[in-house]
Amino acid sequence: MASGAAPWVQNAVGGSPVGQTLTLEKVADERVLGRGGFALTSAAFRHDGELDPSFTAVEEDAVAPPLEWTAPPPGAQELVLVVEDADRGHVHWTLWGLAAQKGKLMEGETPPRTGKNAQGNSEWLLPDPPVGEEHRYVFQLFATDLPLTLMPGATHDDLVRNLDGHVTAAAVLTARFEGHMVEELDVDDLDDVE
Repeated sequence: MASGAAPWVQNAVGGSPVGQTLTLEKVADERVLGRGGFALTSAAFRHDGELDPSFTAVEEDAVAPPLEWTAPPPGAQELVLVVEDADRGHVHWTLWGLAAQKGKLMEGETPPRTGKNAQGNSEWLLPDPPVGEEHRYVFQLFATDLPLTLMPGATHDDLVRNLDGHVTAAAVLTARFEGHMVEELDVDDLDDVE
């Protein structure tokens, strides 16, 4: 069932989120999307491209992907990132405290402050869609007009309440990932190990 997301959100994300409203639509509007050339990219995937398994539950030592952004418009005080599964509704990552300037997060880098994901912990929640089912993971970067006063470990709802009315610019980057079977060793393979 489609969520009835606004056309500008559907265009930014690559289709309508399924049965939910993304943070983007809750705290921003079309005027702030890409304002002043504000953009979010990744060296690991292009917009609407495939997320490498090394950033998902398929890989044992998976980490969060690298991200880069351009400088937000003047007056921004802080940057906030929210990553949501547009097809399941899960929050995969919330972080804030990023300097309001051109910057990046390296692959697997620990951000300044993180909030709770859908499993209640403060880590990058590894994408793990059902086998053969493709999901969209929407990376939403927000510039705010004041620093957030949230404590680490805050919930997504707390973050949304603090962002509402304070977003001066937003940027979106969507990745896709299809669930894979995790390969298991065959008993015959163990004979070759000896």
